[in-house]
Amino acid sequence: MKPRFNYLKQAPGAYQAMLALEKYLHDSGLEPVIIHLVKLRVSQINGCAYCIDMHWKDLRAIGENEERLYMLDAWEESPLYSDRERAAFLWAEACTNLREGHVPDAIYDAVAKHFDEKGISDLTFVVATINAWNLLAIPARATPGRYTSALAKS
Repeated sequence: MKPRFNYLKQAPGAYQAMLALEKYLHDSGLEPVIIHLVKLRVSQINGCAYCIDMHWKDLRAIGENEERLYMLDAWEESPLYSDRERAAFLWAEACTNLREGHVPDAIYDAVAKHFDEKGISDLTFVVATINAWNLLAIPARATPGRYTSALAKS
């Protein structure tokens, strides 16, 4: 597919604001692996090839196991994720799939066992931010496969 428009160049102020939000999220105290796994999972749900490519590469760059990446789409059936990661995925899916009903109290209660209010707030901003990036990349037809991760193995 041919790219349609370049939102980075056409709306630089909005792009810089999104980058500032990203900086906050990565300084928030949430584990980088949870941030990137949530971004990858939400991008899978939304079908954003560009963001799937990006977050897969970022996760590999920080040392994530490929098996966990392959299993992410079936995280509920896989023993490879911690309870905290599972709570993050549950929250991310509930917040992304709002048309299926509002985020139920039972999901909030399950997530609150693993994240405090700040953690839930930050996690919600991660979900909102990746949904926004997906909503930019998909209509713009951002080309997947060109992204190179700048993250170094820690």
